[in-house]
Amino acid sequence: MVETLIRKEVSENPLLTQMNGKRAVKIFSGRANIPLSKEICEYLKLPLGKINITPFSDGELYVQIEESVRGCDVFLIQPTCPPVNENIMELLIVLDALKRASAEKITIVIPYYGYGRQDRKAAGREPITAKLVADLLCNSGTTRILALDLHATQIMGFFDVLVDHLFATPVLVKHIESLNLKDIVVVSPDVGGVTRARAFAKKLNAPIAILDKRRPIDKRNTVEVINIIGEIKGKSCIMVDDMIDTAGTITQGAELLVKEGAKEVLACSTHAVLSGPAKERIDKSPISTLIVTNSIQIPKEKAPKKLKVLSVAPLLAEAIKRIHLDDSVSEMFA
Repeated sequence: MVETLIRKEVSENPLLTQMNGKRAVKIFSGRANIPLSKEICEYLKLPLGKINITPFSDGELYVQIEESVRGCDVFLIQPTCPPVNENIMELLIVLDALKRASAEKITIVIPYYGYGRQDRKAAGREPITAKLVADLLCNSGTTRILALDLHATQIMGFFDVLVDHLFATPVLVKHIESLNLKDIVVVSPDVGGVTRARAFAKKLNAPIAILDKRRPIDKRNTVEVINIIGEIKGKSCIMVDDMIDTAGTITQGAELLVKEGAKEVLACSTHAVLSGPAKERIDKSPISTLIVTNSIQIPKEKAPKKLKVLSVAPLLAEAIKRIHLDDSVSEMFA
């Protein structure tokens, strides 16, 4: 009877065993966002791999993979969110452990890619840290990258392995459509986000507007919004960005939109970094709702009152399944 049930479970979920001559799948998680990893495993009906990650008294990490991964197709989930440096180092150590445990393939699932904003030299004698982190991951044994809403699409070219780039747009758009808003206009917080805003607006069949933003060259995490390009008066404005860090951009933008006659302002973002004064700024701003995903685990003390969190677990899980089966990932967004 037991053997019959096991055979039935395996036949219903081919990811549990070899399929079409392929390797069995195993999913592991770092400590950066364990709830998201568990959701992904629940969607795939797979157990979360057993791993021991323990810090020594001096801060160094001890890692041991507590089950065999020899010859397996392994997916390692770890957003490199704050504390960024600690989570990157943890990712590298777990990756090395999996490689030395003879995993056949190792795909790193990165719901949020830290250092993504340092993707070019904006001034002399600066590093391109997004490329440095990509090199570290590739040289540590990964065979593939699965990323969600990279800050800039050219970051895919920084990796020497295949990169599957997912977008949270379908998840965010579906929620916005359920709100049944009238007279929508999608607002890009800067010129660099126009492509993202245009794709968002196309799915909502809405026009776009652009905020003319200038950032002082001698300051970080500060922004000065100058002007609005487009018609927003009397409309429900949806500000779209890939991440919200200190919330300076969206709160200043929301204030300007309301001042210029916007009926309502919602903010939409894949990654809720929410560092520094973000919570206080958002709570005091005219933003009615801040819609984000769970790509980053948000501590309760950092969560604004206006926060709405959507899950990207089904999106990432479906991509994992397709990668293992050699099915098309791009068809998810067709």
